[in-house]
Parts: sequence; structure tokens; C-alpha cells
Amino acid sequence: MKAPQATPTLSPNRIFGAIQAYQQAAAIRAAIDLDLFTAIAGGATTQREIATRIGVAERGARILSDYLVVAGFLTKESGRYGLAPDAAAFLDRRSPAYVGASVEFIQSPTLISAYGDLTAAVRKGGTAMSNGGATAPEHPVWAQFARSMSGLAAIGARNLAERLTPPEGPALRVLDIAAGHGLYGISIAQRNPRAEVVALDWPHVLEVAKEFASRAGVGDRFRTLPGSAFDVDYGKDYDVVLLTNFLHHFDAPTCEKLARKVHGALRKGGRAVTLEFVPNEDRVTPVESAGFALSMLAATPAGDAYTFAEIERFFRTAGFERSEMFDLPQTPQRVVISHR
Repeated sequence: MKAPQATPTLSPNRIFGAIQAYQQAAAIRAAIDLDLFTAIAGGATTQREIATRIGVAERGARILSDYLVVAGFLTKESGRYGLAPDAAAFLDRRSPAYVGASVEFIQSPTLISAYGDLTAAVRKGGTAMSNGGATAPEHPVWAQFARSMSGLAAIGARNLAERLTPPEGPALRVLDIAAGHGLYGISIAQRNPRAEVVALDWPHVLEVAKEFASRAGVGDRFRTLPGSAFDVDYGKDYDVVLLTNFLHHFDAPTCEKLARKVHGALRKGGRAVTLEFVPNEDRVTPVESAGFALSMLAATPAGDAYTFAEIERFFRTAGFERSEMFDLPQTPQRVVISHR
């Protein structure tokens, strides 16, 4: 007779980890605010050295640093701290790939408040915030987005530009809808000296984009078009229309309406380029894209993380001939190119 199999011992640790996840978010925010990662990268590796370098109490430096070791962002050996590889690449302020500034947007009061009553958002099927949440016209959070997310976006923007246009390629007219920081269009203009970019966004956001275009040396080929993407006249005969991180804010009929307007602005043979968190058809993989849907539930009235089949349908319904998708290297996002 077979012996009964032992029942695995269950633990609530993972559940408590999720309930207390705000602690990790607060810890990494504190470390970024204090420049702790940069201090360690610069040679301050003991708790005393760290405390002196960033101007905090020794006890505070020790406890925060030990917590970040537990969380996997730091290492510790013989009382000395070091950076985990990803922290060294992305959280040392001196790194060209530094993304620490993104905390200003991701942990902004606007976005945090969107999760303040997620229960109500689930019941309602859309944000519990007043006035449409983050999609409200000319919401001030988007200027903050443009500045704080530029470091993170720069990686994807360079990779996308390489995919879209060869160096010294043909002249291109590019419309960047909801341009934000403008880096996707700017990267195309940097790669192709014959490209001209029109950036569309709210006026206060476009001031940030103009600043970045000037810094990048493409200000003379960078024009702005202030206003709502649904109301302003785009013009005609663009070669490329960029829709980066925009469709997810709206419901499917609104996305189809926008796709029709984009179709009318492109020349024959032009391309609509959609950058999004695109989950697989199961809607639970890959985890970064699938999890993004919750952000849209919390912060928008009807936004979502759309699958490729859904995005392809938006553009096919609008008159586009075909769409294809590829992963954008070094990012969790995917690009859908729809051909007119």
C-alpha cells in the first residue's frame, strides 16, 4: 500500500510581501532622492562612508542599505556595500542609461492617488479619479512625464529610430502624436539628417520637447503643433506617424477613430508606428505588459493594454493594408507598424 504523500507546507510570506510592497517602493525612492546608488558607485561602501557622502545618520544609511541588499539592488560583503548589475547600469546618476528620474512621474501624487481607491475603480470599470483622471485635457502631470521619463525613453527611442530609418536615408516627414518629451521623433531626426518632425501635444508639454530637440541639435527640423490629437488638423503626406504610449489611454472605438485620422494624414505607402505594452492573447504574459492594464484601470476611464489582434483591427478598420509587430530591444514594449 502506498504511503500518503506529504502536503507541502504553505507560507503567507508572498502575500505579506505584496501587502507591504509600498515599503520597497518607498525605499528605492529614498535611495534615489539621496543619491545613495551614485555614492556607492563613487567609492562610499561602508555605512559610515555612505552616511557621510549623502549626509544622513549612520543608522539610517545602514538600515536603508541593508534593506536594499535584501531587495536585491545592493550587495554586501564584509561590511561593504556594492551595486547589483542592474542598479549599476540604471541607478548610478553618472550612467548614460540612468532612469532614476522616472520615479518623479511613476510615484507622482497624481498616479499614486489613482490607486487610492482601486476597489472603486474595479467596481466602476474605470478610474475613480475625478475629471477623467490622467486623460483630462492639459493635465499638468504630462509635463512631469516628459521630463522625468526621458532617460528611460531614450533607450527605446534610439532602438526604434534604428529600425525605422537607415543613416543618411531618404527625406522623411514625421508626425509625433502625443510627443511628450519628443525623443522618438528627435531620435529619427538625429539618425536621418533629412527628416523633419512635427510634434503634437499640449502647449506646456511641447516646451519640454522643444528644449530636448534643441539640446539634440535638431531644433531647426523640429516643429510643434499644440492641441488635442483628436481636434487639431494634422496636415497631409507624412511618411511616418508615431503613436508612442498613447492608444492605451482610450477605449477601442476611440482608438479606431484616431487610426482613421492618422490614415488620412499619411501618404500612400506611409507607416503608422504604434509603441505599446502589448500583452499576448492570454492577457497574462509577458508580465510587464499584462500588468500594465491595471494602471489603465486605475488612471483612465476606459484605457487598456491592447493585444496585437486588437491593435491590428484598429488599423485594418481604418483602411491600413497590413500590420506587423516586433519587440523593442532593451524595453518591455512592442512596436506595431501599420502600412497605408
